[in-house]
Amino acid sequence: MKPYTKIYLAFFGYKVQEDVSCEICGCPAIDINHIEARGMGGNPNGDKDRIENLMAMCREHHLNYGDVPGEIRAMLKVIHLKYMAYNGINRK
Repeated sequence: MKPYTKIYLAFFGYKVQEDVSCEICGCPAIDINHIEARGMGGNPNGDKDRIENLMAMCREHHLNYGDVPGEIRAMLKVIHLKYMAYNGINRK
């Protein structure tokens, strides 16, 4: 399991075998997406692997919105911050 996936699961209190929902539509998430892509100014220190930058997405939303700059990225940040505030640390 990738380190950033562990960060995401731990923050929300998910167990490894639990289903994670897409933060946009609620269907099963396939990917943990970096809102600010690692390949776009990322660095080896893992600065992009912060919970504020990690968002669960279904395949469709990851393909459509995953690496799109500008307004879409800003929208994803707003959605994710609301999701974090609503679900909080250790949602259970």
